[in-house]
Amino acid sequence: MTNSSHDLSGLRRGPGRLSTWLLLLAASLVLTACGALGPSWDESKRTVKTTVLGTRDYINPSPKIDVTRYGWENPNQEKLALLFSPVDAKVTELMRYVTSQDFRPNEAWMNYLMMRFPWIDGVLVADANGDILERRPPVPLKRFSEPLVFESIWRETLVKTVVDYTALGPEVYFGMPNYEGTEFVGLHVVSFDPRVLFTFCPNPEELFIVDPHSHKLWSVGAKVPPEAEALTAITWDKMLLEKSQGTVDSGGKQFTWLARYIGRDRFIYATESANATFKDKGLQLIPFFGSSK
Repeated sequence: MTNSSHDLSGLRRGPGRLSTWLLLLAASLVLTACGALGPSWDESKRTVKTTVLGTRDYINPSPKIDVTRYGWENPNQEKLALLFSPVDAKVTELMRYVTSQDFRPNEAWMNYLMMRFPWIDGVLVADANGDILERRPPVPLKRFSEPLVFESIWRETLVKTVVDYTALGPEVYFGMPNYEGTEFVGLHVVSFDPRVLFTFCPNPEELFIVDPHSHKLWSVGAKVPPEAEALTAITWDKMLLEKSQGTVDSGGKQFTWLARYIGRDRFIYATESANATFKDKGLQLIPFFGSSK
């Protein structure tokens, strides 16, 4: 019986000890879990925070201005671009309007032309025989120095540009053939003094325009520097067969030049180079619409 009673008392004490051990084990696990969950929670917070910040940069990026992105590497091209671009914009706008129709213009078209481009001298409409049907103004300030010949090239939109060198100065003529169906019935031609173009230039005394066909120079002043006048002696016809821009030595100085259309034919915009020692690497395209250099 004694042995039995010891066995029974041991069994009675067993559950108490087991409970104590289970409590200690649970407390140990809780403490361990707290240590394990702590870093995991911090890491999760950092991950979420990093994700939110990264997403915010895409949704609402911080504004940054790169003032050098649209800079010019070539100081010579930069100088010429600033001088000729406003001039070329006016000429291009006029060309676009003149070529807007290939039939005989009406009175409304001519009235709007004179209102939109007040710097031109006039417009004339001629028939297929060259007889003038209408002219604005009726009596021009500059009369033809000689009969002008307007030549049209097959499949070309504009007729060839004609420059008349009168006693009152040069006058540029360019225009558009007129058709009725497929039949040629005449043309309409606008005219202007090319020297008026310098009024659109920010520094007109630094810009020169060369007529490579007549070897004439257009400038803002009556006194032309000899080195600029020497530009007319260059064989532009041959040079334009190989390139449309570059630098050239004239009268002991270097000029940066670019060929652009005035009407059907190309003319030369030129200015003295800002840095004659700069090595020309070709035409730098202006980085529009966010494109990088």
